[in-house]
Amino acid sequence: QVQVVESGGGLVQAGESLRLSCAASGSIFSFNYVGWYRQRPGKRREFVARMTEGGKRWYQDSVKGRFTISSDSMKNTVYLQMNSLTTEDTATYYCNARNAHSTFGDSGVWGQGTQVTVSA
Repeated sequence: QVQVVESGGGLVQAGESLRLSCAASGSIFSFNYVGWYRQRPGKRREFVARMTEGGKRWYQDSVKGRFTISSDSMKNTVYLQMNSLTTEDTATYYCNARNAHSTFGDSGVWGQGTQVTVSA
């Protein structure tokens, strides 16, 4: 079974950028959708962004225009470029690969998460 591992989290100041990576042990687009979720302190895990192999992309409204999801199929890796970070973006970010169209639920394969902390 394909596994995914996130990296790239860290501590940054508000307004700065980070790029998260999600590396798969096999073909990352063996799934219909690959994307990112996050769990902010005291909140439920929420959808952030996802994409298909064909390049179709979806974003949560709060990150549109600031976050960009992309992929490198040769490296079996999906990225999340996060710009203009705010303290509200502080969360554990999880990579998810799934076949289900719905963004809800725990479907598919999950990574262990990478922590992003944005200081004011």
